[in-house]
Amino acid sequence: MGNEDSSEEVCSSSGDMVTNLKASIRELSGKVREQNQRKCDVRDKLQQLRERINAEGVDVSVQEELIPLLRSLKELEKHESEVRSKCDAKRSALEDAVCDLEERVAKGEIPEEDLDVLLAESLDHLTSAKKELAATLRDIVSLKRQIDDVPCQSELLQYERRFSELNVCIQEKLQQTRKLYGTYNALLEIKDLMLKEISLLNSIGSQFQDVIGTPGGRVKLIDSMEGVMKGIQQKLGKVQLGLQEEQRRCDASTEKYTAAAAEQRKCYTVLRAFQEECTRNDRLRSQLSAISNTTGSKQGM
Repeated sequence: MGNEDSSEEVCSSSGDMVTNLKASIRELSGKVREQNQRKCDVRDKLQQLRERINAEGVDVSVQEELIPLLRSLKELEKHESEVRSKCDAKRSALEDAVCDLEERVAKGEIPEEDLDVLLAESLDHLTSAKKELAATLRDIVSLKRQIDDVPCQSELLQYERRFSELNVCIQEKLQQTRKLYGTYNALLEIKDLMLKEISLLNSIGSQFQDVIGTPGGRVKLIDSMEGVMKGIQQKLGKVQLGLQEEQRRCDASTEKYTAAAAEQRKCYTVLRAFQEECTRNDRLRSQLSAISNTTGSKQGM
């Protein structure tokens, strides 16, 4: 009875291992089919992208970015072919092992220890095959995502137009900011001058009667007024220097504008003369062609 129970346990264990091996083979085949489907999807996406490239045209930089992606896809396809061949070989080996195992189990020739060893080896092979397949699928998904991220020609033109509009807005805001800062600085100087003027008038108004009654007070008042005049003259000198500098810049800008306008008029004159010469050349060619046709018809007669 003990021997019969042991043989039944061995048969049950071997049957479980055969079932696990078949399930592993089915799972591996399903993974291979899924990978083939993903590869077909990537190829369809590539074909659509090529049609978009031929229809719309892509910038040179985008083409340079797309070429390494295509090379990577070819390398992945090559790697996938190698993985498929390895998987097919492993599947064939596993199927042969399953058939052999079924025969040996049916005959009762396999000990329980051999079943454990075969089961462990099969599980190791299955785990390694799953890891290789997962790595290949991750590479394919990453490459597909990179291809989807490549912008087309219309998107690049839209980005360029938007950047140009933003640049124009920034330049306008910069000019407005400079004008506001200039106005603020001028108003600040005017404020300082008015505060000094008010302080001086208040000082004179409060101390005029006391100061004007004594000779020393009059001298002190005169000295104070002279100091104020010197300060005003220094301030006026600084303002005049700034005005002269701005005037020089304005004159330089006017000269540049005058030179540019003269160059523009010259270009217009040259262009008009060129157009007239082109018209004259076309007229002479038509006359020469008419003369040649007339001469040819007379010779034919």
